[in-house]
Amino acid sequence: MDDLFAAHRSEVKSKVAPLASRMRPTTLDEVVGQPHLVGPGAAFRRLLEAGRPISMILWGPPGTGKTTLARLVAGTSGARFEQLSATAAGVKDVRRILREAERRLGEESRRTVLFLDEIHRFSKSQQDALLPGVEDGTIILVGATTENPFFEVNSPLISRASLFRLEKIEPEELGVLIDRAISDTERGLGGTGVCLETEARTALTERVGGDARAALNALEIAASLALGAKRVEIGLDDVAEALQRRIVLYDKSGDRHYDVISAFIKSLRGSDPDAALYWLHTMLVAGEDPEFIMRRMIIFASEDVGLADRHALPLVIAASQALAYTGLPEATYALTHAALHLATAVKSNTVAVSIRKAHEAVEETVGADVPVHLRSAAYPGAEKLGHGIGYRYPHDYEGHVVAQQYLPDEAVGRELFTPVDQGDEAGIRERIAAWRRYLEGKERRET
Repeated sequence: MDDLFAAHRSEVKSKVAPLASRMRPTTLDEVVGQPHLVGPGAAFRRLLEAGRPISMILWGPPGTGKTTLARLVAGTSGARFEQLSATAAGVKDVRRILREAERRLGEESRRTVLFLDEIHRFSKSQQDALLPGVEDGTIILVGATTENPFFEVNSPLISRASLFRLEKIEPEELGVLIDRAISDTERGLGGTGVCLETEARTALTERVGGDARAALNALEIAASLALGAKRVEIGLDDVAEALQRRIVLYDKSGDRHYDVISAFIKSLRGSDPDAALYWLHTMLVAGEDPEFIMRRMIIFASEDVGLADRHALPLVIAASQALAYTGLPEATYALTHAALHLATAVKSNTVAVSIRKAHEAVEETVGADVPVHLRSAAYPGAEKLGHGIGYRYPHDYEGHVVAQQYLPDEAVGRELFTPVDQGDEAGIRERIAAWRRYLEGKERRET
């Protein structure tokens, strides 16, 4: 009787489930996209077809099939499928499933696949609770994450699992999925009689950022809008309404976050204002923290522009103050102003090079003594020690420069700062060269 009610509940649930859930592939051949994983001869496919699943981490953007592949891992091996979400589950839930898996393995000789969605949200201690079950084979762990697992998943867990990368689904592949959902009379929309205009289909495949779940959800809403208006043809306006606006593919805490800020910085460094604006506003539209963007521009102003444009750092600091005073959206002007200045500024990395050279010099001359004439003479008894004796006060000399040793003996002769012949830095280069020519000439005249 319990089985009868369970079957009835399952049937009802399948009818009211969202289209994306109903259309979930049940075989490898139904999977759309990921040819490097499920295509003929692919290692992942061979593992599943052999019926000998292994623990794994599935890493990829939302809606690319991580849950589907996890279910297929269990289905092709006859294993029990258990699912937990790291946002709601804890160590107690993990231990319960481990106990049940151990019992099942002993009594039924049946394996258990534990699918842990958003595994990156599990803390270190929660992830550690999985290790015993993975190590002794009690469970086959399939973890899903949208974030780089090397940053978010414990090394011991990664070392015991194979990593498979999923890619966003291409528009032509999404088209196959949408056509299937439109025509399928059992699981899809085939029973409603709806069809899809060509322009609407194109918009749907291109405006969801490679997310199959988003495409099917939007299709279901668009179909409801059309049917509600007594139409069977889903038009471009229906799809636009379902999507609301173009989806910006961005995850503030995930891989995309690092990729986009990297593209922004490299566009600034490459002096491409158009690309810099594109990536800046990609982040702003997606809701990125503007203070994070501002911090990166402040670093860039010194690291990649430096002394070549003496206005760059003060201008970016001023933009950061404008952000603090006004907030968004008003500070968008200041952020754009700063980005355009940095992108079009003369570039020099002498600040970064000088830091590296200075660190090398310090490491190679550890323990170097401060020359006696440079030591502090501002305390009683310093003169008796000879501190400060022989120091030449530059303002007492012509041009306010004087030849004397400033580096410790061990570092004399090292050139740590070499200005380039670019922008404001060219003037600094010439000024330093003029000082050196003057001092060298003065020394020759005095000798």
